[in-house]
Amino acid sequence: MGGESGWATIIELARTRPQMQENTSEYDAEDDFDRPSKSQLKRDMTALQKLGEDLLALPESRWEPLALPEILYDALRHAKKITNFEGKRRQMQYIGKLMRKIDPEPVREAVAAFKLGHAQDSLRLHQSERWRERLLAGDDALQEFITEHVDVDIQQLRNLVRAARKDAANEPEKRSGRAFRELFQFIKASEVAADE
Repeated sequence: MGGESGWATIIELARTRPQMQENTSEYDAEDDFDRPSKSQLKRDMTALQKLGEDLLALPESRWEPLALPEILYDALRHAKKITNFEGKRRQMQYIGKLMRKIDPEPVREAVAAFKLGHAQDSLRLHQSERWRERLLAGDDALQEFITEHVDVDIQQLRNLVRAARKDAANEPEKRSGRAFRELFQFIKASEVAADE
């Protein structure tokens, strides 16, 4: 008898099993959510927090055109004053939370424009340093610089190059570096004028 009831249970399970599978597949099809996963939400929140850190790195004058909510302005100003690591970390999390309530695209564009400006400034400084080295190395570079920078004061440039070469020829303890710095400033100003 125990064997027959065991078989009856197995047969009953076999009959109900296809129905259970059909119901499960219908349930899965209806239960297909269109929302992002928890991992994606966390990545998005981390990205907004990082964007908040980039925003904090901008000068405050760059915040004004973004029309940020006052509460975010206050949180950013407060974060600039915090020196404690843990306090700064929590404040940045708070800023990340506030960033979820705004459109992040204008902020991304402002950060990108600021970084591009810094990169261009850095490139201009490196170009000025290379020009200074070339001008101190030989007279060929002097003529080339004059050709590329038509509005340059040639006499002043020659005087600065001559003074910087004379200073470089001195013994290390007698060098002042003043002519060297003045030549660099002159080159940098000429580069800016040529770019404009």
